[in-house]
Amino acid sequence: MTKSIKVNEYQHGYVDQKADIVKRLRRIEGQVRGLQRLVDEDTYCIDILTQVASTTKALESVAFALLDDHMHHCLVEAAKKGGKESDAKIDEASKAIKRFFRT
Repeated sequence: MTKSIKVNEYQHGYVDQKADIVKRLRRIEGQVRGLQRLVDEDTYCIDILTQVASTTKALESVAFALLDDHMHHCLVEAAKKGGKESDAKIDEASKAIKRFFRT
C-alpha cells in the first residue's frame, strides 16, 4: 500500500526566486561580517558608513523583491477570492509598507 504525502497547497509568491533570495541574503550576511571586521580593525568612520549604506541598500532590494512578489501573488489571489480575506491581505500589505518606510 502506497502512502500519500500531503503537499502544502499554498506556496508563497517568492517560491520561484527562493534560491536567489537566499543567495542575496548570504551575501548580505557576509557584508555584515565585513562591517564587524572593519570596526574591529578601527577603520575610518566614513568608510564604515559607506559599507553600512551599501548593506542597507542590499537589504532594501531584497525587501522590495519580496513585496513585489507578495503583491503579484498573495494580493492577486486574495483579490480573486474577494471578501474579508481580500480586505485583510490589503490591510496587511499596507501595514508592511508603512513599517518599511518608517524613518
